[in-house]
Amino acid sequence: MIRSALKESRISKIFSSRGSYLRQARAFSGDEHNFDFKSLRKFKPPLQVPKRGVDVLHDPLWNKGTAFKYGERDRLRFRGLLPPRRLTMDKQAKRMLEAIRANDTDIGKNKCIEDLHDRNETLYHRLLVDHIEELAPIIYTPTVGQACKEFGTRFRKPRGMYFSAEDKSQMAAMVYNWPQRDVHVIVVTDGSRILGLGDLGTNGMGIPIGKLSLYCAAGGIAPHRVLPVTIDVGTDNEELLNDEFYLGLQHKRIKGREYFEIVDEFMQAVKHRWPNALVQFEDFRSDVAQPLLNNYRETHLCFNDDIQGTGATTLAGCLGSLRATGQDVTELGKQRILIAGAGSAGIGVATVLYQAMIEQGYDDETARGAFFIADEHGLLTKDRTDLNEEQAFFARDEGVGMGLEEIAATYKPTILLGLTACGGLFKENLIRTMASNCDKPIIFPLSNPTSSAECTAEQAYEWSNGTCVFASGSPFDPVERNGKTYYPTQCNNMFIFPGLGLGATLCGSKRVTDRMLYQSAVALANFLTEEELAEGKVFPRVKDIRSVSHDVACAVIREAWDAGLTTKMTKKEMESVEEWVSSKMYNPVYVPLTERW
Repeated sequence: MIRSALKESRISKIFSSRGSYLRQARAFSGDEHNFDFKSLRKFKPPLQVPKRGVDVLHDPLWNKGTAFKYGERDRLRFRGLLPPRRLTMDKQAKRMLEAIRANDTDIGKNKCIEDLHDRNETLYHRLLVDHIEELAPIIYTPTVGQACKEFGTRFRKPRGMYFSAEDKSQMAAMVYNWPQRDVHVIVVTDGSRILGLGDLGTNGMGIPIGKLSLYCAAGGIAPHRVLPVTIDVGTDNEELLNDEFYLGLQHKRIKGREYFEIVDEFMQAVKHRWPNALVQFEDFRSDVAQPLLNNYRETHLCFNDDIQGTGATTLAGCLGSLRATGQDVTELGKQRILIAGAGSAGIGVATVLYQAMIEQGYDDETARGAFFIADEHGLLTKDRTDLNEEQAFFARDEGVGMGLEEIAATYKPTILLGLTACGGLFKENLIRTMASNCDKPIIFPLSNPTSSAECTAEQAYEWSNGTCVFASGSPFDPVERNGKTYYPTQCNNMFIFPGLGLGATLCGSKRVTDRMLYQSAVALANFLTEEELAEGKVFPRVKDIRSVSHDVACAVIREAWDAGLTTKMTKKEMESVEEWVSSKMYNPVYVPLTERW
């Protein structure tokens, strides 16, 4: 009888509990038949980890630090190796953000967040995604320049791969030393022209690392699918050659045929192991950057960010500036464009702008006639014998030896672009001359870091009497002038390359074409709202960069599809490309881990 009563009691509790649950459900939804199942939290499939125990905690790709749940600690066999209290990702992020902000200098903040990068990649990228406007200048320009200068002394843990002149004939085997099989994006430098700092040799590795952090946070590419690379062929930097602690090869740079053989072996090795990976050339000096791009652009999925990325970003800024000045974007060919700097970046920008004019229907003569490009010797003219093929394309018949101010006075340019890495090059008289000949001059000092900018935002607004449309390569604070606040925006390649890489790799494009760059620029320019244009902004807010990258990726995929270059897309995916791209973008959140058997 007692046993029967206990059984009846248990049954009663079960049904009572079930009834309580149903009453709660009804109270929540009003009608369980109309429950919105889409509101349920999305299922996160577990990731199988090829490690266990303390090895998981030492691997930044898998480590969650104090956020590991107790079941995971048992399952992966490291219970007792962490403090008992579990912190959520939000708590961890708050703690790290306070630690970063506690540093008085930007380079101190860079050290703090990069230490996190080496411990916990998921949390690192979560911080970047949620605070990209604050942290992008810390992990990339302008702070990354100083980080590169200190790279050797700060080196503690390897990240990425190094291919050197000592590795000739070994690179095809070396690529298999990298543990990740599914590499989507590689950023490679030879350290010969790091920002405006010159030859930093192997210390230039900070650039690929910083770029790929933006690929992950802004472009939504998972961190195990990116690879930073430095090709070390020596350095011409005397300070590094005499530094007993320098980590690169201490001999003069290899040049000529031997140099190109080393780079070619690297490119072939990469294509052999990761045939669909995108290779981004970064900070190669001008005399090799264009030849390398010309040689590989038709046979490899690759692009040069300094030439093409800067060009596409600047094109987007020019299109946005035309809208901001009340002109139509199709009036690009009617502008008079003065470019200071005739290196790979300057000529790359001119080339992309020229191609955009042709795309808009202008003929070759009109498009070429819009450009006035000057280097340290003056305006590029046809009588000069020191020009390469790309520079000669934009050489003019007249204006021999003219400097910037004389060009501005004579030809009355409407757009001034600085790509010289020569800080303070734009003098007051140059800006005032432009403002006197143009109601709303467009002024873009694009060199990085901030110390290399051709002028500051404050100078540009002051010398143009507040009439200029301004954007710069490095960030500047808002400027107060005569009771009005001006909001300078950043013309930075990070608005283009993450989305370009995401789109090209998702669809499996065979190559990166000029029209993809043009469509990327148009997508970026179209992201601007009328309200932002009214404030004088010509680029979106940095905090919107993931949305910008999404739109750029969609534009790249549509162009690749129309050109017949896609290898991974289906027609169904193409029909809903925006939703499909969104579903493929990496979101840095913790997911359950289980040991791979």
